[in-house]
Amino acid sequence: MTFRKIAGALIVVLIGIPVLFGVTWAVGLVRASLSPEFLVDLPQAIIADIPRTADEIFRAVQDENIVADPETRAWFRAAAKTGTSPKDLLEKTGILAWMKGELSDSLRKLGEVLRGEAPVQQITIDMRPLKQALLHPEMDRFLEATLANLPPCNERDLKIWQDRASGFRRGDLPACRPDSVAAKDIFFRERKLAVDRMDDSTQVLEGIEPFPFHRFGFSKSMTLLSYLLFLFPAMIILIGVLIANRSGAGRLRWSGISVLAGSLPVLVLAFGIKKFVLWGLHGGMFTWRSPWAHDIDAVVLDKLSWIPSRFFDVFFSPVIGVAAFVATAGIVLIALSYSSRPAVKAPTN
Repeated sequence: MTFRKIAGALIVVLIGIPVLFGVTWAVGLVRASLSPEFLVDLPQAIIADIPRTADEIFRAVQDENIVADPETRAWFRAAAKTGTSPKDLLEKTGILAWMKGELSDSLRKLGEVLRGEAPVQQITIDMRPLKQALLHPEMDRFLEATLANLPPCNERDLKIWQDRASGFRRGDLPACRPDSVAAKDIFFRERKLAVDRMDDSTQVLEGIEPFPFHRFGFSKSMTLLSYLLFLFPAMIILIGVLIANRSGAGRLRWSGISVLAGSLPVLVLAFGIKKFVLWGLHGGMFTWRSPWAHDIDAVVLDKLSWIPSRFFDVFFSPVIGVAAFVATAGIVLIALSYSSRPAVKAPTN
């Protein structure tokens, strides 16, 4: 009897519980990575917040207490004097309309496919309106007005501009106003090259073959299939429990304790990581400033810190939910073990 208990306990402790721990993590991460909230809702929230964040970055970079580099501040202060904010520029050029229209519609279609509300189909994002927006005349006027607000170049800074005009890159362009024709040529040429390198379209879902069903809830189906992974640790724990204990109540109790031991650490760990990261990103121990990073990089990362916060919130919440569900199942099994114990009969005289 003792040997049976030891053998069953070893199977449960050395195999069953570690496998359940890993499967709980895996199912939670699959559920998170395939959820419409992660693939669709979060990007749409980022799109909606871009104009406000861009304006905040624009104002912060002009502050000498935040950005120490005078060249960077000079560029952004010259741009501020144009009277056009980043939000205004996004609206006038059509970039914001493209994000709220074409990009948001593609993400909405992706969500409908994942939820099974629309047939499986190829989803393409048309990049041509964005390319046209980046070459919009309003963008030209903004760049010209920014250059006009800069002070004239000295000989050293003018040489850097001339080198850039000839195709030789030597650091960043200084915050000064060179010959207007040469400056415009540099801006227009580099912007045109960057736009030309962009594709006319981007496939969100590509290589989609005809599917036998009109609609297929890919996200829900893959999540449900991932739950089948629980059969593997369940079988291992069941074998160990059957070997170690012969009574029904004992088997329920052993099973409940094993399930709780495999899922509770996942619940505690996932919840702890989520809270720790969110605390760190909101002014805790993490900082975006480092010796190798430019001040403007730190400002951008700081203003966009809500994005990784939302990412960790959306990504770890399903793991916590799965672990809580499995842990609850363990508690129920333990409770059933006590309710299924045979009643002790009173001794009769």
